[in-house]
Amino acid sequence: MAKDLKNKVVVITGGAVGIGYEIGDKFLQKGAKLIIILDLSEKHGTEAVKKLNAKHGDNRSVFIKCDVTKDLEAVSKKIIDTHKHVDVLINNAGILDDLSPRKTIEINVTALIEWSLKFWDHMRRDKGGNGGTIMNLASIYGYRVDPYLPVYQASKFAVMGFTRSLGYPYNYNRTGVRVVAINPGFTETALTHAPKTVDDKELQDDFVKFLKEQAWQKVDAVANAAVEIFEKTESGTAWLIEGSRPIVEVK
Repeated sequence: MAKDLKNKVVVITGGAVGIGYEIGDKFLQKGAKLIIILDLSEKHGTEAVKKLNAKHGDNRSVFIKCDVTKDLEAVSKKIIDTHKHVDVLINNAGILDDLSPRKTIEINVTALIEWSLKFWDHMRRDKGGNGGTIMNLASIYGYRVDPYLPVYQASKFAVMGFTRSLGYPYNYNRTGVRVVAINPGFTETALTHAPKTVDDKELQDDFVKFLKEQAWQKVDAVANAAVEIFEKTESGTAWLIEGSRPIVEVK
């Protein structure tokens, strides 16, 4: 499979702001044909497309309002009917709220799995597709453990297991669909501005201290890592980007 973004049609869930938006911007810089932004916020989605098209050219990005937990069938049909072939799916939509365990699993795990399987089936060469790439936003918490975010950590461990299994070389060799994980470390986004941990004041106070000691990075570091991961890595692998340092494979 050509690890080249030129002329690729890319779908990004939760793509209107933060990491998703920055990945869309970087992918367009590398020659992607079209970025399809899916997001709940019509305001942010419209603004994102306006900025991307002003920067990269008319009709290089489009926005579709979408709740990833409810709109898979309708939105995926609209995308495929309109654009015929999708080359890249980036499962970026997610929440960080340990006070809402069911919602966390619905968005971070169930929706990610369902969107992956839908587009994996669409891309499969053994079913008439063109092949492609699915990139799942996991986290440093997909393999590291601390006491502060048990629900979020559980969701990201699930993403890692799913990604490694679906992306296993056996599946890639049959389908031509590469599946990889991006594992950002602590990144400055709206999600991490005031993360909600379990309802325990002592734990929350210790968590705030813990966060101040971490190696933080901007969203553009993750977006640059996403480009490198797309261009260089094999299916079933996972890659850490932490403190804006070079990517490292998660073994």
